[in-house]
Amino acid sequence: MEDITDPSFRYVCKMFGADFMFTEFISSDGLIRDGKSSVKKLDLFDYERPIGIQLYGHNIDSMVDAAIRACDANPDIIDLNFGCPVRKIAARGAGAGMLQNIPLMIEMTSAIIKAVNIPVTVKTRLGWDENSKIIVELAERLQDTGIAALTIHGRTRAQLYRGEADWTLIGEVKNNPRMKIPIIGNGDVNGPEKAKMMFDRYGIDAIMIGRATFGRPWIFREIRHYLDTGLILPEQTVDEKADLALLHLDKSLEHKEGKAAILEMRRHLSSYFKGLPDFKETRLRLLTSLDVYEIRRIIEEIRDKWGIYRSHDSACIYGI
Repeated sequence: MEDITDPSFRYVCKMFGADFMFTEFISSDGLIRDGKSSVKKLDLFDYERPIGIQLYGHNIDSMVDAAIRACDANPDIIDLNFGCPVRKIAARGAGAGMLQNIPLMIEMTSAIIKAVNIPVTVKTRLGWDENSKIIVELAERLQDTGIAALTIHGRTRAQLYRGEADWTLIGEVKNNPRMKIPIIGNGDVNGPEKAKMMFDRYGIDAIMIGRATFGRPWIFREIRHYLDTGLILPEQTVDEKADLALLHLDKSLEHKEGKAAILEMRRHLSSYFKGLPDFKETRLRLLTSLDVYEIRRIIEEIRDKWGIYRSHDSACIYGI
């Protein structure tokens, strides 16, 4: 979720009822060296709470120092990322690379827990590859270090994001009588019905949603409404999406310089209006302009052209 879960996106996710959020993951090496981008990611706001700062790294001393430094930003938890599968991260032994050195993972986690005075959580995967799905045993060892909760992504590092997430082992961890801490499931939850199925089938304590939030931060409200009522909310209209896109853009500009804000907003803007008919030319303009005023004009054109259209409702009138 690098360049995704920045303050502007967290703002709109909180609007739609996200119960708990995390910062973009922060390099421990970058943080202890006062790297500008790493330090900037420590910016937290009261309306975001509860919120966790997520750290990654491969060196125990650096991770401990970074965790202590992160506590100065007053997060609610410190989250250790042992799950990122990206090659440049894992190849250095960080992120999911830790799954190839379990003793180091356990030692690092224990050292950080001893060094800070707030809860520490861990996110990881089922294992390194198909032949090393060690999560059931690993979960017990991580619990023994004193972590407050464990998030499990239902794929191995070798899978990256390919294929379907396997929740059976997540359920096995949750239903292990030795496990007492909350178990959070992650992977392929893309809507209310899927979320409810995972709660009902595997008994997990919470669900973490990542990629399904791209251009769809209202997914949190949809899931909560469905869990509470059993009813599916109608999709946002284009008019509502345009309002949100403009708000999101403004929030991005509050936290970043103009060009950086625009470049990082592109993936959101494209996803907000995904599924509109005859949208190719407008989408190209939206994703190539570096002029904030032009982008706002394009969004207003989208509003005017597609009106109350809902991308997944073929019976809806559009072009109002």
